[in-house]
Amino acid sequence: MSLIERAVHRLTGASSPVPDNIRSDADSAAKASIIEAFSERSGPYIGEPKRDDSETLRTSGKSGPVHVELEPLRARGFVMPDGEASLLSQEFRVIKRPLLANALGKGVTPVRNGKRIMITSAFPGEGKSFCAVNLALSIAAERDHKVLLVDADVARPSIPRVLGFEATAGLMDWLINGNLDVADLVLTTDIEKLAILPSGRRHDQSTEFLASASMSRLLEQISARFPDRIVVFDSPPLLVTTESRVLASYMGQIVLVVESGRTPRSAVTEALSTIEGTAEVIGTVLNKARGSGAGGYGGYGGYYGYGYGYGYGYGSRAS
Repeated sequence: MSLIERAVHRLTGASSPVPDNIRSDADSAAKASIIEAFSERSGPYIGEPKRDDSETLRTSGKSGPVHVELEPLRARGFVMPDGEASLLSQEFRVIKRPLLANALGKGVTPVRNGKRIMITSAFPGEGKSFCAVNLALSIAAERDHKVLLVDADVARPSIPRVLGFEATAGLMDWLINGNLDVADLVLTTDIEKLAILPSGRRHDQSTEFLASASMSRLLEQISARFPDRIVVFDSPPLLVTTESRVLASYMGQIVLVVESGRTPRSAVTEALSTIEGTAEVIGTVLNKARGSGAGGYGGYGGYYGYGYGYGYGYGSRAS
């Protein structure tokens, strides 16, 4: 049984504590219907309308820290960076511990580029941005660690909307104009240990820019300028874009978010196959899993990390 087959079996098999959420029956038809449904719900990734390449955005970091709207996040069930106790905060504590251990070289085997953690999914709408933001907020609650959240979903960025601040220049602006200082693009926030690199302007050749030598130089600059930060990337979905597959090649750790009861088993297998051989540690997290938590949600979903074989599980309450 291959590593991918083991990961999918662990996540979807009968021995999992999760009910029969992900079915293999009629996977091809289910996958097609999900792509159609997500296109209607979220808008297409493929065939995005042309953007004005000359679009300019407010530069960041010059008018003081960005204010993160915590009350709307609290109302929606997000992790609070002050460590406020909740079911979700406990679940993300479980999620972040092995990721931090790998990032800081405290795992069984050192992980190359372990501080670069990519959060992705097979399709849009499965909760990857929800998980990326919550992971970043959970890391920001650490006593000894800081986090940089990168909005790398350059076709459909969501971090400013989720956190309640104005979009700014960012990742794509640096790739288009490599003379910029990345420190001028990174937003400090009023959450002491959280900084954000927005996606920046949109561009029809975003995949080519992400695959270029400029991206390698940008990541090197981020590592040099922010050596004390764990870098969490909110990535595009794997099966409807090509950008995420390029991004994966730069990562040390990848977390694939799977929507309970909706993502076909074949899609999980296909998504994992697109990133096999990239990051040293790849795992899956089951999102929106019904359990014993408040409101009928929460509790354990499933996780299987392969590369070094560690694992954890969680469920969550939102998308």
